[in-house]
Amino acid sequence: MAIAITVNGKEHALDVEPDIPLLWVLRETLDLTGTKYGCGISACGACTVLMDGRAVRSCTLPISAATGRAVTTIEGLAQGGALHKVQRAWIDHQVPQCGYCQSGMIMAVAGLLAQIPKPTDDEIDANLTNICRCGTFARVRAAIHDVAARTGAAS
Repeated sequence: MAIAITVNGKEHALDVEPDIPLLWVLRETLDLTGTKYGCGISACGACTVLMDGRAVRSCTLPISAATGRAVTTIEGLAQGGALHKVQRAWIDHQVPQCGYCQSGMIMAVAGLLAQIPKPTDDEIDANLTNICRCGTFARVRAAIHDVAARTGAAS
């Protein structure tokens, strides 16, 4: 039985086992490798994607939980050739160092800002649980506050 899922606006009918993690379907079946494998236990956040606009960890989420849902990966965040406002802020604030966790971090921040457009530092701390070993959290916070200050402006 095919599993129906929409990824980055494109509908797919996938012949995969219902308990395979969404991460592996994205990476190996759909060849969307921007979503990274980090820990495999939903702790680090490298695998974060948006599902119906909310940030979720894809490494432990069975594909069956995404049936009929809209999934957005880092590859689908930019629209019409223009970077998403979070991607732009990441560049402006020179957030990444090694970059491995950044696609998950960007997706988590996009999900956070969709839910809380102008988060406080406490809200950022409570909602952004992605782990970055480079330690660029000060730049992450600055980028988030920059996006929040521009909310309502053109992305």
